[in-house]
Amino acid sequence: MKTLYIVRHAKSSWKYPLLTDFERPLNQRGRKNARRMGTVLQGRAAQPDLILSSPANRAATTARLIATALEYPLEQIQYPAGLYQFDAQALIPVVQQIDNASQSVMIVGHQPAVNALAAFIATRAPSHFPTAAVCCLNLDIPAWAGIAGGCGQVIFFDRPNQ
Repeated sequence: MKTLYIVRHAKSSWKYPLLTDFERPLNQRGRKNARRMGTVLQGRAAQPDLILSSPANRAATTARLIATALEYPLEQIQYPAGLYQFDAQALIPVVQQIDNASQSVMIVGHQPAVNALAAFIATRAPSHFPTAAVCCLNLDIPAWAGIAGGCGQVIFFDRPNQ
């Protein structure tokens, strides 16, 4: 049994039009919501063995703010380039390559990929991921390489505005 937390990055800023999509930061609301979701996850006793984040600025900042709330060492967050994707099919190989020593993993990524990944894994996944939303899934697999459609069950789905 594995646990996967799928997180959509928090609200980004469009204040700096010369920045690339990759460089776009979080706005003030995004920072606040990322911190809030870290507190929510702390209250749920979330303890990921591994946090993987898209290397894009808005996702990486979201990951660091949540990790801080969970007292997860920031230097242990990994930023695989494969998570800077907007298609769930591109995320599956990233998940399949996770070391099996990690039982509980958090992925911080982008819409629509995070939504589609959750829907692929669990049939009762949320139909929409607002910014900073977190979906926790229990996966009925012994190894990450075995991830397949329908192998998971939603344990909770939290949004910053609930």
